[in-house]
Amino acid sequence: MNAFHNPIEPVKDSEFETTLWEGSVTKKVLSVLFGGFLLAGCGPREKEAKIAIALPLTGDIAALGQGIRRACVLAVEEAVKAGRFPGMKVSLVEFDDRSDPKEAVNVANRIVSDPAIIGVVGHFNSGCAIPAGALYAQAGIPMVSPAASNPELTRQQLSPAWGRPRTLFRVNTTDDVQGVVAAEFAAGPLKKKRVVVMHDKTAYGQGVAEEFQKKFLALGGTVLSFDGIQVGDKDFKALLTRIKAQNPELVYFGGIYNEGGLLVRQAREAGLDVPFIASEANFDPEFLRIAGPGVGEVYITFLGRPPQLLESARQFIEKYKLRWPQDEVKAYDHYGYEITNIFLDALEKVGPDRAKIVDYLRHVRHEGVLGVTSFDEKGDTLNKTITIFTVKNGKFEPVS
Repeated sequence: MNAFHNPIEPVKDSEFETTLWEGSVTKKVLSVLFGGFLLAGCGPREKEAKIAIALPLTGDIAALGQGIRRACVLAVEEAVKAGRFPGMKVSLVEFDDRSDPKEAVNVANRIVSDPAIIGVVGHFNSGCAIPAGALYAQAGIPMVSPAASNPELTRQQLSPAWGRPRTLFRVNTTDDVQGVVAAEFAAGPLKKKRVVVMHDKTAYGQGVAEEFQKKFLALGGTVLSFDGIQVGDKDFKALLTRIKAQNPELVYFGGIYNEGGLLVRQAREAGLDVPFIASEANFDPEFLRIAGPGVGEVYITFLGRPPQLLESARQFIEKYKLRWPQDEVKAYDHYGYEITNIFLDALEKVGPDRAKIVDYLRHVRHEGVLGVTSFDEKGDTLNKTITIFTVKNGKFEPVS
Protein backbone atom coordinates (compact mmCIF):
# COMPACT_ATOMS: atom_id res chain seq x y z
CA MET A 1 0.00 0.00 0.00
CA ASN A 2 1.51 3.31 -1.06
CA ALA A 3 1.68 6.35 1.20
CA PHE A 4 1.32 9.64 -0.59
CA HIS A 5 -0.03 13.16 -0.29
CA ASN A 6 -3.37 14.13 -1.74
CA PRO A 7 -2.40 15.97 -4.92
CA ILE A 8 -5.24 18.47 -4.46
CA GLU A 9 -4.10 19.65 -1.05
CA PRO A 10 -0.74 21.23 -0.14
CA VAL A 11 1.72 19.12 1.81
CA LYS A 12 1.79 20.16 5.47
CA ASP A 13 4.69 19.87 7.87
CA SER A 14 4.49 16.70 9.99
CA GLU A 15 1.48 15.39 8.08
CA PHE A 16 1.28 12.42 5.75
CA GLU A 17 -1.64 10.56 4.24
CA THR A 18 -2.14 6.92 3.36
CA THR A 19 -5.26 6.62 1.24
CA LEU A 20 -7.09 3.36 0.58
CA TRP A 21 -10.01 2.98 -1.81
CA GLU A 22 -12.52 0.17 -1.81
CA GLY A 23 -11.62 -2.72 -4.06
CA SER A 24 -8.08 -1.79 -5.12
CA VAL A 25 -4.74 -0.40 -4.08
CA THR A 26 -4.91 3.05 -5.61
CA LYS A 27 -1.70 4.40 -7.05
CA LYS A 28 -0.68 8.00 -7.14
CA VAL A 29 -1.33 8.37 -10.86
CA LEU A 30 -4.94 7.18 -10.41
CA SER A 31 -5.36 9.61 -7.54
CA VAL A 32 -4.31 12.45 -9.81
CA LEU A 33 -6.74 11.34 -12.52
CA PHE A 34 -9.69 10.91 -10.18
CA GLY A 35 -8.87 14.21 -8.49
CA GLY A 36 -8.98 15.91 -11.87
CA PHE A 37 -12.33 14.32 -12.71
CA LEU A 38 -13.84 15.45 -9.42
CA LEU A 39 -12.58 18.97 -9.87
CA ALA A 40 -14.12 18.99 -13.32
CA GLY A 41 -17.47 17.98 -11.86
CA CYS A 42 -17.53 14.51 -13.44
CA GLY A 43 -19.43 12.03 -11.25
CA PRO A 44 -20.83 12.16 -7.72
CA ARG A 45 -18.57 13.05 -4.79
CA GLU A 46 -17.50 9.94 -2.89
CA LYS A 47 -18.20 9.58 0.83
CA GLU A 48 -15.05 10.04 2.86
CA ALA A 49 -13.92 9.06 6.34
CA LYS A 50 -10.46 9.63 7.80
CA ILE A 51 -8.78 8.16 10.86
CA ALA A 52 -5.98 10.37 12.18
CA ILE A 53 -2.77 8.93 13.60
CA ALA A 54 -1.05 11.33 16.01
CA LEU A 55 2.23 9.78 17.14
CA PRO A 56 5.98 10.45 17.47
CA LEU A 57 7.05 9.57 13.93
CA THR A 58 10.42 11.31 14.24
CA GLY A 59 12.69 11.89 17.20
CA ASP A 60 14.11 9.75 19.98
CA ILE A 61 11.17 7.32 20.23
CA ALA A 62 10.13 7.38 16.58
CA ALA A 63 10.62 3.61 16.36
CA LEU A 64 7.67 3.11 18.71
CA GLY A 65 5.47 5.55 16.82
CA GLN A 66 6.38 4.11 13.44
CA GLY A 67 5.56 0.60 14.65
CA ILE A 68 2.08 1.68 15.73
CA ARG A 69 1.66 3.49 12.40
CA ARG A 70 2.42 0.29 10.47
CA ALA A 71 -0.11 -1.63 12.56
CA CYS A 72 -2.79 0.98 11.83
CA VAL A 73 -2.05 0.81 8.10
CA LEU A 74 -2.34 -2.99 8.25
CA ALA A 75 -5.78 -2.80 9.87
CA VAL A 76 -7.17 -0.43 7.22
CA GLU A 77 -5.67 -2.40 4.35
CA GLU A 78 -7.35 -5.53 5.63
CA ALA A 79 -10.71 -3.79 5.99
CA VAL A 80 -10.61 -2.38 2.48
CA LYS A 81 -9.51 -5.66 0.96
CA ALA A 82 -12.43 -7.37 2.71
CA GLY A 83 -14.86 -4.98 0.99
CA ARG A 84 -16.27 -3.50 4.19
CA PHE A 85 -16.77 0.05 2.88
CA PRO A 86 -18.38 0.07 -0.59
CA GLY A 87 -18.75 3.57 -1.97
CA MET A 88 -16.62 5.16 0.75
CA LYS A 89 -13.03 6.39 0.66
CA VAL A 90 -11.35 5.35 3.91
CA SER A 91 -7.98 6.91 4.69
CA LEU A 92 -5.35 7.25 7.37
CA VAL A 93 -3.96 10.73 7.91
CA GLU A 94 -0.66 10.69 9.78
CA PHE A 95 0.59 13.48 12.04
CA ASP A 96 3.98 13.64 13.75
CA ASP A 97 3.80 15.17 17.25
CA ARG A 98 7.52 14.47 17.84
CA SER A 99 6.76 13.67 21.52
CA ASP A 100 6.48 17.43 22.05
CA PRO A 101 3.39 18.76 23.88
CA LYS A 102 3.47 22.05 21.92
CA GLU A 103 3.65 20.21 18.62
CA ALA A 104 0.87 17.90 19.81
CA VAL A 105 -1.38 20.94 20.27
CA ASN A 106 -0.48 22.13 16.76
CA VAL A 107 -1.32 18.67 15.44
CA ALA A 108 -4.62 18.64 17.33
CA ASN A 109 -5.60 21.99 15.82
CA ARG A 110 -4.94 20.65 12.31
CA ILE A 111 -6.95 17.51 13.04
CA VAL A 112 -9.87 19.48 14.46
CA SER A 113 -9.98 21.59 11.29
CA ASP A 114 -10.66 18.54 9.08
CA PRO A 115 -14.38 17.59 9.22
CA ALA A 116 -13.72 14.24 7.55
CA ILE A 117 -11.70 12.93 10.51
CA ILE A 118 -13.86 10.59 12.58
CA GLY A 119 -11.33 9.62 15.25
CA VAL A 120 -7.73 9.81 16.46
CA VAL A 121 -5.29 7.01 17.24
CA GLY A 122 -2.96 8.73 19.71
CA HIS A 123 -1.23 10.34 21.32
CA PHE A 124 1.62 8.16 22.61
CA ASN A 125 2.96 10.40 25.39
CA SER A 126 0.78 11.55 28.29
CA GLY A 127 2.28 15.03 28.05
CA CYS A 128 1.01 15.21 24.46
CA ALA A 129 -2.29 13.39 24.94
CA ILE A 130 -3.59 15.54 27.82
CA PRO A 131 -3.51 18.98 26.11
CA ALA A 132 -4.39 17.60 22.67
CA GLY A 133 -7.24 15.57 24.14
CA ALA A 134 -8.90 18.69 25.49
CA LEU A 135 -9.05 20.09 21.95
CA TYR A 136 -10.47 16.86 20.52
CA ALA A 137 -13.13 16.78 23.22
CA GLN A 138 -14.08 20.39 22.47
CA ALA A 139 -14.63 19.38 18.82
CA GLY A 140 -16.39 16.13 19.74
CA ILE A 141 -13.70 13.96 18.12
CA PRO A 142 -13.02 10.60 19.80
CA MET A 143 -9.39 9.92 20.70
CA VAL A 144 -8.14 6.49 21.78
CA SER A 145 -4.56 6.33 23.05
CA PRO A 146 -2.35 3.26 22.63
CA ALA A 147 0.07 4.18 25.41
CA ALA A 148 -0.62 7.41 27.35
CA SER A 149 -0.87 6.21 30.95
CA ASN A 150 -1.16 9.28 33.20
CA PRO A 151 -4.56 8.91 34.96
CA GLU A 152 -5.32 12.61 34.44
CA LEU A 153 -5.90 12.08 30.70
CA THR A 154 -9.29 10.47 31.23
CA ARG A 155 -9.93 11.47 34.84
CA GLN A 156 -10.32 15.12 33.82
CA GLN A 157 -13.47 14.18 31.89
CA LEU A 158 -15.34 13.48 35.13
CA SER A 159 -14.70 16.96 36.54
CA PRO A 160 -17.82 19.19 36.73
CA ALA A 161 -15.69 21.93 35.19
CA TRP A 162 -14.84 19.82 32.12
CA GLY A 163 -17.75 21.18 30.09
CA ARG A 164 -17.00 19.02 27.04
CA PRO A 165 -18.17 15.64 25.74
CA ARG A 166 -16.35 12.59 27.15
CA THR A 167 -14.48 11.57 24.01
CA LEU A 168 -11.11 10.37 25.41
CA PHE A 169 -10.30 6.67 25.77
CA ARG A 170 -7.26 4.38 26.02
CA VAL A 171 -6.61 0.66 25.54
CA ASN A 172 -3.63 0.54 27.94
CA THR A 173 -4.01 0.60 31.70
CA THR A 174 -2.86 3.52 33.82
CA ASP A 175 0.05 4.58 36.01
CA ASP A 176 -1.96 4.39 39.21
CA VAL A 177 -2.05 0.66 38.47
CA GLN A 178 1.51 0.37 37.10
CA GLY A 179 3.13 2.34 39.92
CA VAL A 180 1.22 0.40 42.56
CA VAL A 181 2.22 -2.98 41.11
CA ALA A 182 5.87 -1.90 40.93
CA ALA A 183 5.82 -0.74 44.57
CA GLU A 184 4.16 -3.96 45.72
CA PHE A 185 6.78 -5.95 43.82
CA ALA A 186 9.63 -3.95 45.39
CA ALA A 187 8.27 -4.26 48.94
CA GLY A 188 6.94 -7.80 48.56
CA PRO A 189 8.95 -10.33 46.49
CA LEU A 190 12.10 -8.16 46.44
CA LYS A 191 11.77 -7.26 50.17
CA LYS A 192 13.26 -3.78 49.80
CA LYS A 193 12.79 -1.08 52.45
CA ARG A 194 14.95 1.86 51.29
CA VAL A 195 14.59 3.15 47.72
CA VAL A 196 15.50 6.08 45.53
CA VAL A 197 12.91 7.32 43.01
CA MET A 198 13.87 9.03 39.76
CA HIS A 199 11.83 10.41 36.85
CA ASP A 200 12.21 12.43 33.65
CA LYS A 201 9.95 15.35 34.69
CA THR A 202 7.34 14.51 32.03
CA ALA A 203 3.64 14.00 32.76
CA TYR A 204 4.23 10.30 32.15
CA GLY A 205 7.54 9.73 33.92
CA GLN A 206 6.91 11.91 36.96
CA GLY A 207 3.31 10.70 37.19
CA VAL A 208 4.19 7.01 37.42
CA ALA A 209 7.09 7.77 39.80
CA GLU A 210 4.70 9.60 42.12
CA GLU A 211 2.32 6.63 42.08
CA PHE A 212 5.22 4.29 42.96
CA GLN A 213 6.38 6.56 45.77
CA LYS A 214 2.90 6.94 47.25
CA LYS A 215 2.27 3.20 47.36
CA PHE A 216 5.77 2.32 48.59
CA LEU A 217 5.42 4.75 51.49
CA ALA A 218 1.98 3.33 52.30
CA LEU A 219 3.57 -0.13 52.49
CA GLY A 220 5.98 1.11 55.17
CA GLY A 221 9.02 1.72 52.97
CA THR A 222 11.37 4.70 52.96
CA VAL A 223 11.97 6.92 49.93
CA LEU A 224 15.45 8.40 50.34
CA SER A 225 15.12 10.93 47.51
CA PHE A 226 12.84 11.87 44.61
CA ASP A 227 14.95 13.23 41.75
CA GLY A 228 14.08 14.56 38.30
CA ILE A 229 16.33 14.50 35.26
CA GLN A 230 15.98 16.25 31.92
CA VAL A 231 14.88 14.39 28.80
CA GLY A 232 17.87 14.34 26.47
CA ASP A 233 20.53 14.51 29.20
CA LYS A 234 23.42 12.08 28.73
CA ASP A 235 25.57 12.40 31.86
CA PHE A 236 24.10 11.32 35.21
CA LYS A 237 27.36 10.48 36.99
CA ALA A 238 27.18 13.24 39.62
CA LEU A 239 23.57 12.40 40.50
CA LEU A 240 24.31 8.67 40.67
CA THR A 241 27.35 9.27 42.90
CA ARG A 242 25.11 11.17 45.34
CA ILE A 243 22.48 8.43 45.18
CA LYS A 244 25.09 5.75 45.85
CA ALA A 245 26.11 7.58 49.04
CA GLN A 246 22.50 7.29 50.28
CA ASN A 247 22.93 3.50 50.29
CA PRO A 248 19.57 2.61 48.67
CA GLU A 249 18.41 -0.97 48.28
CA LEU A 250 16.65 -0.26 44.98
CA VAL A 251 16.24 2.48 42.35
CA TYR A 252 12.93 3.16 40.62
CA PHE A 253 12.84 5.12 37.34
CA GLY A 254 9.82 6.58 35.60
CA GLY A 255 10.67 7.58 32.05
CA ILE A 256 11.69 6.35 28.59
CA TYR A 257 14.40 3.94 27.46
CA ASN A 258 16.84 6.60 26.21
CA GLU A 259 17.49 7.93 29.71
CA GLY A 260 16.62 4.64 31.42
CA GLY A 261 19.32 2.70 29.58
CA LEU A 262 21.93 5.36 30.32
CA LEU A 263 20.98 5.50 34.00
CA VAL A 264 21.45 1.75 34.39
CA ARG A 265 24.72 1.74 32.46
CA GLN A 266 26.24 4.66 34.37
CA ALA A 267 24.97 3.35 37.70
CA ARG A 268 26.81 0.08 37.15
CA GLU A 269 29.93 1.97 36.12
CA ALA A 270 29.67 3.99 39.35
CA GLY A 271 29.40 0.80 41.43
CA LEU A 272 25.70 1.23 42.21
CA ASP A 273 24.72 -2.42 41.85
CA VAL A 274 21.27 -2.44 43.46
CA PRO A 275 18.17 -3.59 41.52
CA PHE A 276 16.43 -1.16 39.16
CA ILE A 277 12.72 -1.11 38.42
CA ALA A 278 11.71 0.94 35.37
CA SER A 279 8.36 1.87 33.85
CA GLU A 280 7.00 0.31 30.66
CA ALA A 281 8.48 2.80 28.18
CA ASN A 282 11.81 1.05 28.84
CA PHE A 283 10.47 -2.21 27.44
CA ASP A 284 12.27 -1.95 24.12
CA PRO A 285 15.39 -3.60 22.62
CA GLU A 286 16.94 -0.14 22.47
CA PHE A 287 17.01 -0.07 26.30
CA LEU A 288 19.15 -3.22 26.26
CA ARG A 289 21.50 -1.78 23.65
CA ILE A 290 21.97 1.48 25.57
CA ALA A 291 22.35 -0.20 28.96
CA GLY A 292 24.97 -2.59 27.61
CA PRO A 293 25.82 -6.13 28.68
CA GLY A 294 26.29 -5.39 32.40
CA VAL A 295 22.71 -4.44 33.20
CA GLY A 296 22.60 -6.44 36.42
CA GLU A 297 19.28 -6.91 38.19
CA VAL A 298 16.65 -4.93 36.25
CA TYR A 299 12.86 -5.22 36.22
CA ILE A 300 10.42 -3.46 33.89
CA THR A 301 6.67 -3.21 34.31
CA PHE A 302 4.55 -3.36 31.14
CA LEU A 303 1.01 -2.08 30.62
CA GLY A 304 -0.91 -5.21 29.70
CA ARG A 305 1.03 -7.82 27.74
CA PRO A 306 3.25 -7.37 24.67
CA PRO A 307 1.97 -9.13 21.54
CA GLN A 308 4.46 -12.00 21.81
CA LEU A 309 2.79 -13.12 25.07
CA LEU A 310 -0.77 -13.04 23.72
CA GLU A 311 -2.22 -16.06 21.97
CA SER A 312 -4.91 -13.74 20.59
CA ALA A 313 -2.19 -11.70 18.83
CA ARG A 314 -0.53 -14.61 17.01
CA GLN A 315 -2.26 -13.99 13.66
CA PHE A 316 -1.59 -10.27 13.96
CA ILE A 317 2.14 -10.94 14.36
CA GLU A 318 2.15 -13.26 11.34
CA LYS A 319 0.33 -10.74 9.13
CA TYR A 320 2.53 -7.89 10.36
CA LYS A 321 5.73 -9.78 9.54
CA LEU A 322 4.39 -10.72 6.13
CA ARG A 323 3.51 -7.09 5.38
CA TRP A 324 6.75 -5.63 6.79
CA PRO A 325 9.36 -8.42 6.79
CA GLN A 326 12.19 -6.00 7.59
CA ASP A 327 10.54 -4.56 10.72
CA GLU A 328 10.12 -6.16 14.11
CA VAL A 329 6.83 -6.02 15.98
CA LYS A 330 7.15 -3.40 18.71
CA ALA A 331 5.60 -3.51 22.17
CA TYR A 332 2.64 -1.20 21.40
CA ASP A 333 1.90 -2.16 17.80
CA HIS A 334 -1.00 -4.45 18.66
CA TYR A 335 -2.60 -1.56 20.59
CA GLY A 336 -2.62 0.60 17.45
CA TYR A 337 -4.02 -2.29 15.42
CA GLU A 338 -6.80 -2.84 17.96
CA ILE A 339 -7.77 0.84 18.15
CA THR A 340 -7.94 1.13 14.36
CA ASN A 341 -10.14 -1.95 14.14
CA ILE A 342 -12.46 -0.55 16.80
CA PHE A 343 -12.78 2.67 14.80
CA LEU A 344 -13.41 0.66 11.62
CA ASP A 345 -16.12 -1.38 13.35
CA ALA A 346 -17.74 1.82 14.55
CA LEU A 347 -17.56 3.35 11.07
CA GLU A 348 -19.16 0.26 9.57
CA LYS A 349 -21.98 0.11 12.14
CA VAL A 350 -22.89 3.78 12.74
CA GLY A 351 -21.31 5.61 9.81
CA PRO A 352 -18.95 8.63 9.75
CA ASP A 353 -20.73 10.44 12.57
CA ARG A 354 -18.42 11.53 15.42
CA ALA A 355 -21.14 11.65 18.10
CA LYS A 356 -22.40 8.18 17.19
CA ILE A 357 -18.85 6.82 17.18
CA VAL A 358 -18.24 8.26 20.65
CA ASP A 359 -21.41 6.58 21.89
CA TYR A 360 -20.31 3.33 20.23
CA LEU A 361 -16.97 3.49 22.06
CA ARG A 362 -18.65 4.04 25.41
CA HIS A 363 -20.57 0.79 25.04
CA VAL A 364 -18.16 -1.25 22.94
CA ARG A 365 -17.20 -4.85 23.73
CA HIS A 366 -14.56 -5.59 21.11
CA GLU A 367 -12.95 -9.02 20.82
CA GLY A 368 -9.58 -8.83 19.13
CA VAL A 369 -5.83 -9.10 19.63
CA LEU A 370 -6.06 -7.75 23.20
CA GLY A 371 -8.83 -10.15 24.15
CA VAL A 372 -11.95 -8.20 25.11
CA THR A 373 -11.75 -4.40 25.13
CA SER A 374 -14.34 -2.30 26.96
CA PHE A 375 -14.09 1.07 28.68
CA ASP A 376 -15.22 2.33 32.09
CA GLU A 377 -17.04 5.61 32.75
CA LYS A 378 -13.76 7.56 32.49
CA GLY A 379 -12.78 5.98 29.19
CA ASP A 380 -10.12 3.66 30.65
CA THR A 381 -9.81 0.06 29.59
CA LEU A 382 -11.27 -2.50 31.96
CA ASN A 383 -8.16 -4.63 31.38
CA LYS A 384 -5.84 -3.77 34.30
CA THR A 385 -3.14 -6.36 33.58
CA ILE A 386 0.50 -5.49 34.35
CA THR A 387 3.35 -7.79 33.32
CA ILE A 388 6.72 -7.63 35.08
CA PHE A 389 9.84 -8.48 33.07
CA THR A 390 13.45 -8.99 34.04
CA VAL A 391 16.55 -9.01 31.85
CA LYS A 392 18.31 -12.34 31.33
CA ASN A 393 20.95 -13.13 28.72
CA GLY A 394 20.32 -9.87 26.94
CA LYS A 395 16.57 -10.45 26.60
CA PHE A 396 13.36 -9.50 28.40
CA GLU A 397 11.76 -12.44 30.21
CA PRO A 398 8.49 -12.37 32.18
CA VAL A 399 8.98 -12.80 35.91
CA SER A 400 5.75 -14.78 36.18
